Amino acid sequence: MSFQMDFLSGQDDAARAESPRIRISPRARRLAIRIYPDARVECVVPPRARPREIEAFIAAHREWIANRREIALRNRPAPEPFPPAAIQLPLTGEQWRLHLANEGGTARVRESGPGILRVTGAGQGARVRAALRSWLLRAARTRLTPRVVALAREMGVNYSQISVRRQRSRWGSCSSRGTISLNCCLLFQRPEVVDYLIVHELTHVKHMNHSARFWQAVERYCPDWRALDRELVQGWRHVPRWVFSNG
Repeated sequence: MSFQMDFLSGQDDAARAESPRIRISPRARRLAIRIYPDARVECVVPPRARPREIEAFIAAHREWIANRREIALRNRPAPEPFPPAAIQLPLTGEQWRLHLANEGGTARVRESGPGILRVTGAGQGARVRAALRSWLLRAARTRLTPRVVALAREMGVNYSQISVRRQRSRWGSCSSRGTISLNCCLLFQRPEVVDYLIVHELTHVKHMNHSARFWQAVERYCPDWRALDRELVQGWRHVPRWVFSNG
């Protein structure tokens, strides 16, 4: 559930653009603000949060919101036509050229040859976008899973399972049960950056925190983790807009 708070309506256009969309989350225990890669701002609130409490929280973080949103706007991918002519995957060095089949029917995307994605139902923009995103998830699972398996073996880490999703704000995570979750957008990052992220999440299997021992364990396998972490933070700029945007 989401809504825009009434107290935001009196702001000018510039301030309104930075005002968070308010989303009530039954799982939220406290107020939190999220800045998405497309520069959208969202305030997640518990069900019983009062409007005045939310207003005060947003006001106290107004400068932080403006600064983070400015960074997101600078890093936001440039507009591009859809469907794209080609898709590059820096993780594996692949380049896929889209072939728009001159036929109707269900919107589908499939690999029809080396480096060629055959797209049907090209006139159905929204459905083609959904089909392309489904292909991206499939491609990510087949390319990320072997890297997790190999690095886990090297590190001597036993995880429970691997999950690959399309997420707007997180590159990866590790649950308390040992599930490694990765973002399909990692396909658009350099191999060294992706391997750092995987090492980071695998290390959480043994250290569910960011303590000194955690970072020492990460550094054992990624001596350049600081530079790689900074690069990953900026990695959203490499993600094509069609992955999330509908326009």
